Amino acid sequence: MRRPKYPRCCPVILLLLLKLVLAQYEHLGYPPGYPDPEQEHYTAPQLTADTPRIQLRLAGDKRKHNEGRVEVFYNSEWGTVCDDDFNIHAAQVVCRELGYVEAISWSPSSKYGKGQGPIWFDNLHCSGKERTLALCPSNGIGVSDCKHSEDVGVVCSDKRIPGFKFVNTLHNHVENLDIQVEDVRIRAILSSYRKRIPVTEGYVEVKDGGKWKQICNTEWTEFNSRVICGMFGFPGERKYNARVYKMFARRRKPTFWDFSVNCTGNEAHLSSCKLGHATLLKSNGTCAGGLPVVVSCVPGRTFAATPMMGFRKAFKPEQPLVRLRGGAFVGEGRVEVLKNGEWGTICDDNWNLLSATVVCRELGFGTAKEALSGGRLGQGMGPVHMNEVKCSGFEKSITDCLFNKEALGCSHEEDAAVRCNIPAMGFQERLRLSGGRNPYEGRVEVLVERNGSLVWGTVCSEGWGTMEAMVVCRQLGLGFASNAFQETWYWPGEVSADAVVMSGVRCSGTEMSLSHCLHHGDHLNCPKGGGRNAAGVSCSDTAPDLVLNPQVVEQTTYMEDRPMFMLQCAYEENCLTSTSGQTPANSYRRLLRFSSQIHNNGQADFRPKASRNSWVWHECHRHYHSMEVFTLYDLFSLNGTKVAEGHKASFCLEDSECDEGVEKRYECANFGEQGITVSCWDTYRHDIDCQWVDITDVKPGDYIFQIVINPNYEVPETDYSNNIVKCRCRYDGHRVWMYSSDDIKIELYSTVISSL
Repeated sequence: MRRPKYPRCCPVILLLLLKLVLAQYEHLGYPPGYPDPEQEHYTAPQLTADTPRIQLRLAGDKRKHNEGRVEVFYNSEWGTVCDDDFNIHAAQVVCRELGYVEAISWSPSSKYGKGQGPIWFDNLHCSGKERTLALCPSNGIGVSDCKHSEDVGVVCSDKRIPGFKFVNTLHNHVENLDIQVEDVRIRAILSSYRKRIPVTEGYVEVKDGGKWKQICNTEWTEFNSRVICGMFGFPGERKYNARVYKMFARRRKPTFWDFSVNCTGNEAHLSSCKLGHATLLKSNGTCAGGLPVVVSCVPGRTFAATPMMGFRKAFKPEQPLVRLRGGAFVGEGRVEVLKNGEWGTICDDNWNLLSATVVCRELGFGTAKEALSGGRLGQGMGPVHMNEVKCSGFEKSITDCLFNKEALGCSHEEDAAVRCNIPAMGFQERLRLSGGRNPYEGRVEVLVERNGSLVWGTVCSEGWGTMEAMVVCRQLGLGFASNAFQETWYWPGEVSADAVVMSGVRCSGTEMSLSHCLHHGDHLNCPKGGGRNAAGVSCSDTAPDLVLNPQVVEQTTYMEDRPMFMLQCAYEENCLTSTSGQTPANSYRRLLRFSSQIHNNGQADFRPKASRNSWVWHECHRHYHSMEVFTLYDLFSLNGTKVAEGHKASFCLEDSECDEGVEKRYECANFGEQGITVSCWDTYRHDIDCQWVDITDVKPGDYIFQIVINPNYEVPETDYSNNIVKCRCRYDGHRVWMYSSDDIKIELYSTVISSL
């Protein structure tokens, strides 16, 4: 039988199709724990004798430690680089010369501030393969017609080149050079600290040329220790028992790095510190009169060890005057400050790593790894309390920094945010997603101890919901939950991990690890079993965030007596109290009416959980319900007893209005798509059916009126703490008032914090 002949082009077509299939997931990247692609091993550049010897650093108003204005040290003087003809290839040369894997982007026009000194390079034409910036064709070193308003900046990847070797080609003024090493770590030495998580005390070691080396402590200062602790997520440092480490150093010979370290104490990362003097080593390899550097760090209360549970299980802000909102992980979010009883935001004008670090330390984290601008972690509500913040780095609170009280021209599109360094807790190693189409989804599998060994297994899906999915996505570093699944038959997962090892999981949503949530422990109870019925999740980098405007509620509240015969549709949709069923058609119901304005301040559009094919048609009102309960309206007595209630189905979830420059996307007319676009809001007017609370049976008096948005957590959001608003309500039998919504919100926030 003859083989069928295939065209020679088939393998090429198949290869192209495979690349296209894989390309759709490239933007997702890989979560921590997945093996990174192998990087080219660093080899020191071989430069000819006539190549100008230069050194580079990144300076200016940084928002990350691996970005800044490009500065060049030449002829005993620091200078800058002009942005004329500068491109990504030149940025690639800069970043590789600094020891980073690659360049991400570059910025012209002195984005990181104007430099000083000569402009050493102008009209650079790099291919991207040069070993040093000095080898790129240019006008000639020092030949330029530029001003410092044209200073160029670059953003490098935060990954270092494996085996990168710091080579100091300039023996004069070495203290002016930034530190460039492959990696830094705190290595626990004493057995008591090796068992602790996180590691808080040990040798400070740098990886240079592929080898870990200790630093001699002869020129080490407390400012250096402060920077090291901050890098690893700790707000402060403390003294340690030097005698024990002296004994250890005698038994094992250290391998010392060639240089000392010179930090001011307010750097966000060791790479921003200056290189100190060369280390003087004795013939036996030890440093003259010194020992290896040891640091002992103090963790914030969120990560502090306690006798009962090792560390606190839920995120708890340490400072009530400052909080983070809208972040996917512990230690990140939009910065909000409390002033005169009202939460507000910070404008991002001049926002940099120094100010961001003050916020991070204030909240019990380490230094800031990123200062975010432009409302990147969602837009806040209320006033902008601070503008043009300028910190020295040593303030105890962001409110101690210099700032402009006037926020003219600042909108919530410019809200400042931070990402802080937090201690490595190892949570990601005990959880994985299996069987998904990409690293952001799959069946949840946990690593637990059974009979003295660690085994992987599934989580019982009974009661599994959005809050539990949020914790999983946070623990894996995958952002926000987009879906929680109670069936995962379409994700095969690992066959060896089909057995249920965790059941009865109930999370508040603030936990850092799934194991911190309430669960059954060793006494498992899961009638459906694991396998295809195991819990699953899908995660996303972004999520919506709904916030209700309390001022609109206060300003639009009134009372209406409406005859029962005009409320038949509302009665059918359960928008009246249970006693209305015995009310004659010619009698009246007393309704507390108001408007509600619900903003989407998040990073993604708010969409109903149910797809449009499953929306419910209500014949009486002639509309579709995309969410059966979108908001709850309740009236409580001052002692907390519910006296009246109402609810609103999302019969028409749409963009009523949007911020300037934002286009509406959702409209309910003609069975259109329902949702709320980012920076838009949906207004339920006071004259719409069910936009009320039936208070016919309520006696005159003082009450608390409460509104809860997305009460069943059907749709994941970045922040649920702002989904509830309480107002004081006074009803005298003839009139009704709403007031003091902000005071109630603060009181509520305190209650939530104390319950964690």
